[in-house]
Amino acid sequence: MLKTILITLLIVAISMVFLSVKVILKKNGRFPNTHVSGNKAMRERGIGCVQSQDREARKANPHAVAERK
Repeated sequence: MLKTILITLLIVAISMVFLSVKVILKKNGRFPNTHVSGNKAMRERGIGCVQSQDREARKANPHAVAERK
């Protein structure tokens, strides 16, 4: 049991090192922006993030006509 946990922790630690090599070795290194809005080609095509589209859709329209109840 202990051997399995140690092997698992070692694998996770090695994976974390591999994932952060660029950030650690590069001066002022940062993780890349993988968000849809961070991609220039997607913005040019008018493709946005679902969360951003939802936020825009939920904004109150100042030109909307009030409905009667």
